[in-house]
Amino acid sequence: MSVTASPLAVSTIVTALRAAGCVFAEDEAALILSTATGPAAIAAMVEQRVAGLPLEHVLGWAEFGGLRIAVGPGVFVPRRRTEFLVRQAAALAGPGAVVVDLCCGSGALGAALAATLGRAELHATDVEPAAVRYARRNIGDAGEVYEGDLFEPLPGSLRGRVEILLANVPYVPTDDVELLPPEARIHEPRVALDGGLDGLDVLRRVTTEAPRWLAPGGHLLVETSERQAARAEETVARSGLIPRVVRSEELYATVVIATRPGPTPPSGG
Repeated sequence: MSVTASPLAVSTIVTALRAAGCVFAEDEAALILSTATGPAAIAAMVEQRVAGLPLEHVLGWAEFGGLRIAVGPGVFVPRRRTEFLVRQAAALAGPGAVVVDLCCGSGALGAALAATLGRAELHATDVEPAAVRYARRNIGDAGEVYEGDLFEPLPGSLRGRVEILLANVPYVPTDDVELLPPEARIHEPRVALDGGLDGLDVLRRVTTEAPRWLAPGGHLLVETSERQAARAEETVARSGLIPRVVRSEELYATVVIATRPGPTPPSGG
């Protein structure tokens, strides 16, 4: 539902948002007006945004891969650049592919990939209870969501069958977390941001286990930073997977694709 506001009211909202440091105040005002259910809701949403709450938490959703992904306080907001990872996964998977989304957060990656493929056997996990609640809401009947650490809650029957393993693991070095914008640093769970001393701790844990879960020819896809790409590639290679790095200048995204040696799984799982 959208609310029609007078030009003066819109101007007042924009002025308040701009004073709070919102660079795209006009766009944010339009999104708030398109989401709010009435004047009281508008006032509350503007107040929350001015106080520093992420816009997506204020709205209750984030646009990702052409979908509106429900998000809220305590949940990692999917980044636009991560759409590049989903596009890479879609190019490697056929309809019916067995897909696992680790560190799924809101479930955005799995939901977007399943929507793109049209049909997939999707499983997602996250250690944060709030994230699991949102992931179940966003994924719905398209897959199963489990609460637990990385591979631990997955059904054992998936071992050796996973064709696409999405792992949008935290990769910010611990000392850099305090340098993040307040919207992320204060309002998103640290476990979704902090990747350890060099930012690769969780990636190491994933790559240690990944070969046992991937099907022969299956692919692990992880997002990393440009400066970490070489070390991430080395980390993946030590697990016996064959890595390559792909980049998108448009989205400022870097993804490592690691393949388990063996024949490529047949399309359709």
